[in-house]
Amino acid sequence: MNPFKERKEHLFTLKTMQRKGKQVKKVKKQEQISESLLVNCPKCTNSYSKATLSKLYYVCPNCGYHYKISAFRRIKLIADPESFVEMNRFLTGNNPLSFPGYREKLNVLQDETGLVESVITGTATIKKIKAVIAVLDSRFLMGSMGVAVGEKITRAVEYAAEEKLPLIIFSASGGARMQEGIFSLMQMAKTSAAIQRHGKKGLLYISVLTNPTTGGVTASFASLGDIILAEPGALIGFAGPRVIEQTIKQKLPEGFQSAEYLLEHGFIDKIVERKECRDILALILQLHEKRNEITC
Repeated sequence: MNPFKERKEHLFTLKTMQRKGKQVKKVKKQEQISESLLVNCPKCTNSYSKATLSKLYYVCPNCGYHYKISAFRRIKLIADPESFVEMNRFLTGNNPLSFPGYREKLNVLQDETGLVESVITGTATIKKIKAVIAVLDSRFLMGSMGVAVGEKITRAVEYAAEEKLPLIIFSASGGARMQEGIFSLMQMAKTSAAIQRHGKKGLLYISVLTNPTTGGVTASFASLGDIILAEPGALIGFAGPRVIEQTIKQKLPEGFQSAEYLLEHGFIDKIVERKECRDILALILQLHEKRNEITC
């Protein structure tokens, strides 16, 4: 049984609509209305327009809360303009357990988000240094990792190893995908093994943890970076705080599983604000490139 298939049809509904001349004005009007809508900050409850937040990297100017952003928006923030080339774009999974309604749910999410799966992979340059990038998108089944996600990440890692390129993965996930059961859990070992082979070649892997990074993703590739960065306030952990409290019968410390708590306890290397992420990544890549020149 082939666990994958290539979805050939165009998935970005907005672009399809724009090709139809009669609907172009309608689409533009909807975009203008959408941009003017106010968005409440979940932390301080202040309201901002989407246009304002877009200029601020989708970070609240009052309290610094980092809103969740799409994979393509994140790539646009860190990559050099027009440098990103997507890999395995149409790779998607089947329904290995014949889970009721699963295939239909995937179809709906593909139409709504323009994504084929919850991860985008490809190559890009960051201040002219080429790297392989994988970005999880929480809009698609909470960025959960199924067979196709594991395969796309593994292929990206293997390509980085073959081409001797640094690897950057942005994690935003609820963990393994329950609709795919044991097939989903096997992706933890699969991605981890690929990263180990990448590392044995002396290549750099930077893991960037965003809100949230949990479950099987945390327990696999997200925690294996040579350098692990995180966005401020990101929830990072395996099981949820409530599950842990019920298991150990104890109250957890305040801020448990936050990026700040994990930095204090040595789990991550640095907390990086979104507006600084591109510069920090470029600096790390430059240092690694110079180190390779010295050793050669």
